[in-house]
Amino acid sequence: MKPNSGTLVINIMNGGKAEAYEGVYQCTARNERGAAISNNIVVRPSRSPLWTKEKLEPNHVREGDSLVLHCRPPVGLPPPIIFWMDNAFQRLPQSERVSQGLNGDLYFSNVQPEDTREDYICYARFNHTQTIQQKQPISVKVFSTKPVTERQPVLLTPTGSTSTKVELRGNVLLLECIAAGLPTPVIRWIKEGGELPANRTFFENFKKTLKIIDVSEADSGNYKCIARNALGSVHHVISVTVKAAPYWITAPRNLVLSPGEDGTLICRANGNPKPSISWLANGVPIAIAPEDPSRKVDGDTIIFSHVQERSSAVYQCNASNEYGYLLANAFVNVLAEPPRILTPANKLYQVIADSPALLDCAYFGSPKPEIEWFKGVKGSILRGNEYVFHDNGTLEIPVAQKNNAGTYTCVARNELGKIQNEVQLEIKDPTMIIKQPEYKVIQRYGQVSFECIIKHDSTLLPTVTWLKDNDELPDDERFLVGKDNLTIMNVTDKDDGTYTCIVNTTLDSVSASAVLTVVARPNPPFDLELTGQLERSIDLSWLPGDENNSPVTSFVIEFEDALHEPGVWRYQTEVPGSQTTAQLKLSPYVNYSFRVIAVNRIGRSQPSEPSEQYLTKSASPDENPANVQGIGSEPDNLVITWEPLKGFQSNGPGLQYKVSWRQKDVDDEWTSVIVANVSKYIVSGTPTFVPYEVKVQALNDLGYAPEPSEVIGHSGEDLPMVAPGNVQVHVINSTLAKVHWDPVPLKSVRGHLQGYKVYYWKVQSLSRRSRRHVEKKILTFRGNKTFGMLPGLEPYSSYKLNVRVVNGKGEGPASPDKVFKTPEGVPSSPSFLKITNPTLDSLTLEWGSPTHPNGVLTSYTLKFQPINNTHELGPLVEIRIPANESSLILKNLNYSTRYKFYFNAQTSVGSGSQITEEAVTIMDEGKISMASRQVDIATQGWFIGLMCAVALLILILLIVCFIRRNKGGKYPVKEKEDAHADPEIQPMKEDDGTFGEYSDAEDHKPLKKGSRTPSDRTVKKEDSDDSLVDYGEGVNGQFNEDGSFIGQYSGKKEKEPAEGNESSEAPSPVNAMNSFV
Repeated sequence: MKPNSGTLVINIMNGGKAEAYEGVYQCTARNERGAAISNNIVVRPSRSPLWTKEKLEPNHVREGDSLVLHCRPPVGLPPPIIFWMDNAFQRLPQSERVSQGLNGDLYFSNVQPEDTREDYICYARFNHTQTIQQKQPISVKVFSTKPVTERQPVLLTPTGSTSTKVELRGNVLLLECIAAGLPTPVIRWIKEGGELPANRTFFENFKKTLKIIDVSEADSGNYKCIARNALGSVHHVISVTVKAAPYWITAPRNLVLSPGEDGTLICRANGNPKPSISWLANGVPIAIAPEDPSRKVDGDTIIFSHVQERSSAVYQCNASNEYGYLLANAFVNVLAEPPRILTPANKLYQVIADSPALLDCAYFGSPKPEIEWFKGVKGSILRGNEYVFHDNGTLEIPVAQKNNAGTYTCVARNELGKIQNEVQLEIKDPTMIIKQPEYKVIQRYGQVSFECIIKHDSTLLPTVTWLKDNDELPDDERFLVGKDNLTIMNVTDKDDGTYTCIVNTTLDSVSASAVLTVVARPNPPFDLELTGQLERSIDLSWLPGDENNSPVTSFVIEFEDALHEPGVWRYQTEVPGSQTTAQLKLSPYVNYSFRVIAVNRIGRSQPSEPSEQYLTKSASPDENPANVQGIGSEPDNLVITWEPLKGFQSNGPGLQYKVSWRQKDVDDEWTSVIVANVSKYIVSGTPTFVPYEVKVQALNDLGYAPEPSEVIGHSGEDLPMVAPGNVQVHVINSTLAKVHWDPVPLKSVRGHLQGYKVYYWKVQSLSRRSRRHVEKKILTFRGNKTFGMLPGLEPYSSYKLNVRVVNGKGEGPASPDKVFKTPEGVPSSPSFLKITNPTLDSLTLEWGSPTHPNGVLTSYTLKFQPINNTHELGPLVEIRIPANESSLILKNLNYSTRYKFYFNAQTSVGSGSQITEEAVTIMDEGKISMASRQVDIATQGWFIGLMCAVALLILILLIVCFIRRNKGGKYPVKEKEDAHADPEIQPMKEDDGTFGEYSDAEDHKPLKKGSRTPSDRTVKKEDSDDSLVDYGEGVNGQFNEDGSFIGQYSGKKEKEPAEGNESSEAPSPVNAMNSFV
């Protein structure tokens, strides 16, 4: 046994046999307080016996029959691992047809001729001794019979229709079914009356083995394997019973008691079958242990009553059944100790806000002390869901906030004494990365910067560290680490990777990462090779260069014609980026060289080195000029144009063009000319705008190109000769009309009909009878349309229009002017609404007629209603006013009342949009006179001094309240402040002159839908027509010499509540001074 240790060392390296030490060992530790014992430890030597000698006969099997090669390995400790190999030490292939069973045998569902061999060898590997034992080789010879008879499945293992299996709880359950048959059967597993457990079920050995891990009693039941092929099926039911070695439900725990206390030791275990419980005291069965009157055994529980110090002992609980046992030691310690707090005094805890705070109060005492926590010097005991009180004395604040900071006191008390300890808690702001580094894609040799802007507690000192791929940054001057960023200069390919910003403080750590991808244009392809040379095609292959982190999307192939255009590279074709070969079409009489360019998202690579040259033979042209056209430039000519062939399209020397034409639909012969080095030919003396058939054919010294296709052209156009007739206008509404016309004869168009143009203009407004500058508008209608819509007309106006036909040369003559009139529409809003001369009971309204009457005005409509102090709208009054009026005096109104007005104009069609305005009648003269005197008082020196004295008294009162409150007195500061508030900040109620509640300026919100007018009361047409006026009495109010009030209203624009339930009047200095009269 090792010195000062309980470890027993058995060393057989220097001699001795392992078998001599085989047995069951148990360790006992003892002192004056008791004895504890360990579990039994079984020591067994490993064994790897040899295979017994046996003579193996060759196996002669008919093709299609089943076969089992038995392994029967020697029994070793631990059991060996079995596998089959051949003489070359190669594992024998296994499949659904041939597989190894759990017992090590090799099963053939049906044998095939290829199974014939003489070296089927079973090996047993003993891992503990690191040895491998080999069985004698087994020979198998398969002989064929024709035909091979197919057979339905038969189970090779297990045999019979049913079997049983017992497994222990927590182990791995392995069930096996191997079947013979031809064709090879397929195995399927089900559990009768239930489902196979999800996430714990696996199929092995080509579904011949069902594996369920971590089995429990719930996995007991009947499991059926079904083997099926085309001829039928067979099944086997395995009844599984899950037994259990003992396992703890409640293991006994150490018990600390004080003299005279009661306690219990509980030892509860379960298993299948149910384990038996036995107790030992200090390693001795409790039945023969020294008697203790305070102890009583009740099955799985020991009950202690009025213990004494001599009752201290170590008790062992043993729970056992036929599958195993459990042993646990529990120390019953009888002590009498006053409380002790083990946590250092005034320990400082610093915690990040919104994270848990754990304040330790490690304690010891017997009886077990009670722990209480207090906050502050004279705080009350902490309780409630805000705190978690752990059994070890720790106070947990699950989500610590700033207001949790301070001094906390832990008090431990039992019947022998009391002790307390204070700890400090500081709450720090969390460290945050408020701007994290972002994914970057940068081109090679560029500059990139990653930001890492942090926010932290001012008392914590953060350190910022940058990592590349979770390692330190390279020692390179190109990496510049700033206060809140990392900059990499002159980026190279090796800078690819993940960059992480880590911010550490003494309390927390945060990090953020971003990936840098360095991209560049691809490297040029190389090793160009020409193969498969033919007269009209050739194969080109190449090797791609490096993609530089941006996949190649395509390869562009260019060619040079050293014969016709030396030094000029032209586009040949483009292939996908996954392709490295291309078959290229060739033209005759071209000396080709090729080069390849790789393309990715960044751009194009440099061109590859040119390929070798390849000269093709001459031939007649393969194609004719493209884009042949015949268009006259004058009324008496036809200009024939074409796109000439390029040099490599000529296919040989002596390129020329045969130009042919004839008038269409006339029995004329083709007229032809041969030209060279031009792309245009002019035919003169043609009729105006007649169709021609035109063709252009290429030829060279070796012959003509194929017969060209004909195109239709026209000789030159001339202006149309005839105007459209029968022009009719149908007025749809006041702003829209539809115009019709008859089409002109096509022969009179003398060109390609492009459409018709309608010219229209307003002559005058029927309501004003005043002419203005004529502005003509033009609408073009493409093709052969004979009607069109004229939108955007002005109501109640007179218009004229005419129509012209258009061809490629220009416009024809105009049709006679057609006159039409638009009907009346609704008018626009009045141009302004102004309210003047407010008196106690009247207001004067003035307005301007609509800018666009859109007809004959029939009348005006005025609607108005009062608005009270809570912005509620009163009854609506409506007045009709003749159209020739421009002002109105409203009488019999309430004094000092706000009114809202709605005003619009009408024509015979209907009412136009309205304009709104608000105004207030003036106050009663008696109140105005009083307010005037109050204004004078407010300017006196004695009044200002009085206000200062009141303010000073309030300040002194507040200081006294603050002092008394800090001393623990319950002083109702709010009530005292309300009773002695400064009168200047309390507006007077209008009704009785008493002090009202002070309200914030935000309480005087204006109505949502109100007009906003400048101080002259004029409402502009473009302003909102549904808003109320915002005004103030005290600031802008003025008085005449006779004391009458002149209202001045501000033009402040502010949205007001539509409900009108809040006052729009700000507290007035006049009303405030009224409270002191």
